[in-house]
Amino acid sequence: MKTFALIGAAGYIAPRHMRAIKEIGGDLAVALDPKDSVGILDSYFPDARFFVEFERFDRHIDKARRTDTPIDYVSICSPNYLHDAHVRFALRSGADAICEKPLVLNPWNLDGLAEASRQTNHKVNTIMQLRLHPTIIALRERVAAEKDHIYDVDLTYITSRGGWYHVSWKGDESKSGGVATNIGVHFFDMLTYVFGPVHSSTLHMKSRQRSAGYLELTRARVRWFLSIAREDLPQNRREGQTTWRSVRIDGNEIEFSDGFTDLHTHSYSEIVAGRGFGIDDVRPSVEIVAALRKASIEWQRGERHPLARKDSA
Repeated sequence: MKTFALIGAAGYIAPRHMRAIKEIGGDLAVALDPKDSVGILDSYFPDARFFVEFERFDRHIDKARRTDTPIDYVSICSPNYLHDAHVRFALRSGADAICEKPLVLNPWNLDGLAEASRQTNHKVNTIMQLRLHPTIIALRERVAAEKDHIYDVDLTYITSRGGWYHVSWKGDESKSGGVATNIGVHFFDMLTYVFGPVHSSTLHMKSRQRSAGYLELTRARVRWFLSIAREDLPQNRREGQTTWRSVRIDGNEIEFSDGFTDLHTHSYSEIVAGRGFGIDDVRPSVEIVAALRKASIEWQRGERHPLARKDSA
């Protein structure tokens, strides 16, 4: 049985990691979060040790290592700007790291993690769940088979968030990377995974709630729109639906709204089997979002964008 530690147990994404650890037959031995609202642990690992202070958590991990009961993996669900520090902690503690997206905010941080990985002989894994989605796998195979075709792609992702978002660390670009990084990095990874490297990138819009632009990839021309604004959701969505994902390729909708439930479990299974996605895999998407944070806006008409139309199908 593989033994896990979890950093960031009170956050939005942590329960998916707890469930994945449970479903692959692992044991969550210890968890850390400065917030103590972690009753969710009882649903998965009621016997897990829990700490609100990093120093005591560190001491517990170190003692486990010295008493021949080491932690195999440290799962990292902390705020984005802390990811690289917590990955380095995992490696120094004699464990492999499993880090939520984005692995880091800036490309140069990847070089430091690569060096730490080499020095400790432990691996850095990151969650890139869209690469495991059956629809995306099939799309990649289709693109590979049609070698001469350049695709026309429209990507829209709207996931509405309330006022709390801007008060939290997620609303601070220096900590989250902004909208394009926080909610978009795994879509940029998916696009480069399917259609190849970026040749050019243009930023059309950037605000606290929205970001939009244009990418030229080896095999695609991509218009993208990302939003956390509820008013951008299409009118014909299902009642109570707060998230809208749309990918149109050459005018045809690619349906991949379903199938997300088990992707973290699939990711963990691949990682434990030695097939996790690492630093080299994540670099292209990190480079895209880092460049977008520095880019000047070349097109903007207020706060809306054509891909945010209310009648989206």
